[in-house]
Amino acid sequence: MTASSPEPSSGVSAPSVVESQAGRKPTIVREDLIAAALRLTGAHRSVSTLSLREVAREAGIAPNSFYRQFHDMDELAVALIDLAGESLRRIVGDARRRAVSGRSVVRGSLEAFMERLRADDKLLHVLLREGTVGSDAFKRAVDRQLLFFEEELHADLVRIAAAQGLVFHEPGLVARAITRLVFAVGGTALDSPPDRDAALVDELSHMIRMLLRGAHAMGRARRKR
Repeated sequence: MTASSPEPSSGVSAPSVVESQAGRKPTIVREDLIAAALRLTGAHRSVSTLSLREVAREAGIAPNSFYRQFHDMDELAVALIDLAGESLRRIVGDARRRAVSGRSVVRGSLEAFMERLRADDKLLHVLLREGTVGSDAFKRAVDRQLLFFEEELHADLVRIAAAQGLVFHEPGLVARAITRLVFAVGGTALDSPPDRDAALVDELSHMIRMLLRGAHAMGRARRKR
């Protein structure tokens, strides 16, 4: 729903002159509501647990004004998830571009991922948590972001294989396995102490290398048939 759309009848009255004088903002944009929702989330607070009234109060508007920018809280949460995915893809993409070998691509990407997680990147926290909680709309939005990562990793695997004369069996499936593994471990890392990060990166790097070597071995075996 756009800002020009009429407000739905929800039983909540429109902001009055008194409300405006009490400090409510006369106008607001989508980014204000997204920022308000992010301020309310935390290590143990999912977007799915926020109420529309909470977000409106944090943004300084009357609840009914929320509908000028978002149809409901699901739409706001999906916008947050999409923004989180875009942010993380830029970070991991920068790490991949700085890497010079297949191994450093893996480790550099994992280290960038963990750095953002520990930087209290609430967008990343949203992406990691909303895939297991919240509505079907939230989960579909997270799946869509994971698919973007899978497609980019798939392209990387094909590029590395061509450059190094390797053959990966089902590179798309390998990319899916690696992406899901990293996000699953990232979700548990949110509740782990930071001094475990180096060990987690080592473990993940080892598991990913095992997946890649297995895919390479299967690819060679199929070629020999």
